[in-house]
Amino acid sequence: MNMNLHTNTNVEVPARTSVGSIISVAIRISLVFIILCGLVYPLLSTGLAQVLMPKQANGSLIKDANGTVIGSEVIGQMFKDQKYFQGRVSSIEYNAASSGSNNYAPSNPDMLKRTQESAAEWTKNNPDVPLSEVPIQLLTNSGSGLDPHISPKSAEVQIPRISKLTGISAGELEKLVESHTEGRDLGVFGEPRVNVLMLNIDLQKLMK
Repeated sequence: MNMNLHTNTNVEVPARTSVGSIISVAIRISLVFIILCGLVYPLLSTGLAQVLMPKQANGSLIKDANGTVIGSEVIGQMFKDQKYFQGRVSSIEYNAASSGSNNYAPSNPDMLKRTQESAAEWTKNNPDVPLSEVPIQLLTNSGSGLDPHISPKSAEVQIPRISKLTGISAGELEKLVESHTEGRDLGVFGEPRVNVLMLNIDLQKLMK
């Protein structure tokens, strides 16, 4: 029996992809993502932030009556004059260009030395308030070194010193601290806190 086998000579064999075409595709994809991620997304997110929350997007800046920037609500400041409320210890002096602090263990000699110095400084400036009543946060560094807040208790223990130096009654200062006490976020997260810069701005008004 004869069988005729027919070979299909019309079948097309896919051409081998050239290196040049692969590079071309890669370049086009890269350009698309550069435009999307490097231009479109930043412009879109920046624009939305300026529309929805312009104050926060611009750094939560605080200005005086003349429009001069005097600080930010989210970055602490040094107040060397003892007439003002003091914030937490900052090993970087609240320099926002280099946030962070030394990750010392409690037994570290440098940590112990700095804490002892802070305690001695407190005792010198606040003879009416024993060290045992001072919240530990006033003697220790925050993780960022930029913390703008202290606890209400940390503000209250400074009232005797400030009252003596400014002549403002302790009662007035207590009301001032109370008015600046912020509650927990959404009533649940975090702890009650006081923004030191905002508190001192209103304290300065009472001095006048």
